Amino acid sequence: MDFVFAQFLTGLAGAASLFLVASGLSIIFGVTRVVNFAHGAFAMLGAYVAYTLTARFSGPFGFWGGILGASVLVALFGAVIEMALLRRLYRAPELFQLLATFGLTLVFEDLVVLVWGPDDLLGPRAPGLAGAVELFGQAVPSYDLLLIALGPIAFGLLWLLFHRTRFGVLVRAATQDREMVAALGVDGRWLFTAVFTLGVFMAAFGGAVQLPRDAVNHTIDLRLIVDVFVVVVIGGLGSVGGAFVASVLVSELDAFGILVLPGVSLVLVFVVMALVLVVRPFGLFGRAEAPSRAVPEPGRKPPAPLSAPARLAVAALVAATATVPLWAGDYLVTVGSEILIVAIFAASLQFIMSAGAMVSFGHAAYFGLGAYGAALAVKLLGLPMLPALACGMLLALAGAALFGWFCVRLSGVYFAMLTLAFAQIAWSVAFGWTGVTGGDNGLLGLWPDGWAASPRAFFWLCLAAAAASVALIRALVFSPFGLGLRAVRDSALRAEALGLGRAPVQWAAFALAGTVAGLAGGLFVFLKGSVFPDSLGIGTSVDGLVMVLLGGIGTVSGGVVGAVVYKALSVWLISQTDHSKLALGLVILALVLLFPAGLGGLASRLAPRRRRAAAPAVHPAVGVGGAP
Repeated sequence: MDFVFAQFLTGLAGAASLFLVASGLSIIFGVTRVVNFAHGAFAMLGAYVAYTLTARFSGPFGFWGGILGASVLVALFGAVIEMALLRRLYRAPELFQLLATFGLTLVFEDLVVLVWGPDDLLGPRAPGLAGAVELFGQAVPSYDLLLIALGPIAFGLLWLLFHRTRFGVLVRAATQDREMVAALGVDGRWLFTAVFTLGVFMAAFGGAVQLPRDAVNHTIDLRLIVDVFVVVVIGGLGSVGGAFVASVLVSELDAFGILVLPGVSLVLVFVVMALVLVVRPFGLFGRAEAPSRAVPEPGRKPPAPLSAPARLAVAALVAATATVPLWAGDYLVTVGSEILIVAIFAASLQFIMSAGAMVSFGHAAYFGLGAYGAALAVKLLGLPMLPALACGMLLALAGAALFGWFCVRLSGVYFAMLTLAFAQIAWSVAFGWTGVTGGDNGLLGLWPDGWAASPRAFFWLCLAAAAASVALIRALVFSPFGLGLRAVRDSALRAEALGLGRAPVQWAAFALAGTVAGLAGGLFVFLKGSVFPDSLGIGTSVDGLVMVLLGGIGTVSGGVVGAVVYKALSVWLISQTDHSKLALGLVILALVLLFPAGLGGLASRLAPRRRRAAAPAVHPAVGVGGAP
């Protein structure tokens, strides 16, 4: 019992710093609707800057002054980022801001390596709190007791700020209905800047106070952002109180999960998140979002099928791509095969995001299920490559149908986070079921059949699969099924009145997209000759999101363009510099600023200009062609 109590206190200490970071993300998203993927990076920066300041200045004043100073400096830096970058993107699609913050994360990761080096850094102990206090026969670190007290204090101060000040009233009003707040004359730009600065301060402070407990490294941002997203979603977006309760819940699950259920401890919080979202779709303390009053962009038309000349141009492009193995070396051909595979994956995600408005943070689950399905079909059943690919697609279809049945009951970021929860559950199975999947060691020796063993033959196979997949997805988008999917996307109530149920249509689309992603995963296995749990990991899902957003979420096949650009840039930058993340992040930020609708949306914007330029001049009193 004594040990259980000490473990409970350890969980509470972790909950305090987790709440500090999560409250900042909840505030930012609640008001600005920015899915701030860089929030974990701001917490990481807070820890690094605090390390520098506390190492330079000694004593209690130097330590606590360094913690607060680091938080303030990072918050001011966050304000500059908001004004210089994010403010330019508030009129862009909300999820496109995710791409910008992902680019910031890449930049920050390499910058801290350049400034502080790649090694872990151990911060100083808090003056006067380096020892431990004995409670019920167990030694509890004094600093943990301070953190346990710090969490409720921070929650109380935030409550006073949001319930006893005019600024807090505006923030709570904007959380519920930011369009109405703007209609009342509130300058939304400065409100957004103030809220973003406050959120970044909380993130940096949460990262800085962890300095005496954990080593600082340049990879904590991605791990932390996942935990923070889980907390915010369980608690309810925009609810600071919900973030506080969820932080305690998640931290205690982490503290006791490794003791009680070590086999599932890695995924326990995601199982809880999935259960919460199934029972309470808006989190424990969240509310349904107010309906948006945004109007469509003037002159914007829905996508249309390719014209005959455009189809001929696409056919010529595919034919030209087929000649690559005839003049390129094996390395370039292999890279080309990988680009074609990720294009299939991006196209499958584009389908549900563009036509169905379903933003999946866990689409890698079906890529990975396809990979493991194909690998196990070879290892356990001894099947050739093509039947094994079919098995992978069937496993991906089964997983997408099962997970999608629950996911399509939700919408918005709650849908996205439930897809992430299921993907993490699938990842934990692959990681822990070592007898079948090989665990972290993976499955090796998975190569194509003899007829496709050469890089050239495999490239042509990938090209055929990519062309067929993209053609199928485009046909689906413009089919009666695709029109129904777009109808429930644009107005679920009107679609219901016409007899189209939102959940069944979206469920079918989700399952189809998962099946295509499974094909990409199966091909990836035979390209690499192996499969590991990372194929189901968060990084793979994020890469898919970036490809789609880079290509243009409002397009039909922009994800293919985004996949080609993103993957080719990644491979080229890795070969050219040791700081490829920094360079790639800067390129992404430049593309975000230059093409706020994505690369695929550029053509649709240029087309009306070309038509206007080609239109004949018309005299005010004369019709087209000179007719009066």
